[in-house]
Amino acid sequence: MADMNQLGATVSSQFRGLSGRHPGQWPLLPRLLCAIGVFVAILVAGWFVIYSDQLDQLDAGQQAEVKLREEFKTKVGQANSLEALKEQKAQVAEYVQTLEKALPSKSEMDKLLDDITHAGTGHNLQFDLFRPDTPVVRDYYAEQPISIRVSGAYHDLALFSSDIANLTRIVTLNNLSVGAAKDGTLTLETVAKTFRYLDPDEVQAQKGGKGGKKK
Repeated sequence: MADMNQLGATVSSQFRGLSGRHPGQWPLLPRLLCAIGVFVAILVAGWFVIYSDQLDQLDAGQQAEVKLREEFKTKVGQANSLEALKEQKAQVAEYVQTLEKALPSKSEMDKLLDDITHAGTGHNLQFDLFRPDTPVVRDYYAEQPISIRVSGAYHDLALFSSDIANLTRIVTLNNLSVGAAKDGTLTLETVAKTFRYLDPDEVQAQKGGKGGKKK
């Protein structure tokens, strides 16, 4: 215990009277502690100068990585959307081709009219009226109405209507009216409507007509 007291007294004595003295004249222990303090201060200053800049660079790199990840996700999403749009475009093109097959051209209209009459005569129906009326021209197609009046048995009229519905071309029966004839048969009156694509010259003429109206 006496040795500890003596050691404490020795240490404390080395720190007495340091004020006003040059550090080089300080006792050994204060000089060692001062040197250690200076060394630690140098280490701390070096850490701030060197490593803080590296930490800033690391933080900037992490932020850049996050930004690149977000950009990558966005581009992946855009790529997926583009693929979906391409698929939809292909589906629309396929649908348009299907419609083109269902709509005759101007040169094919005569055959379609023959198909309609054959659908009636094939079931022993008598055509009292078969009159293609003035077509209604739209932007890219024409609507062709046909006034029809046929006479025959009820079953044959039903088969005629079914055959019209099953034609490869689009034909609709509108304003249907059925009445009894004097000979005991039935008379069907209707306006059949079919549609055809306009020829390129007709499309151009239609556009030119609209342009003239705008002026």
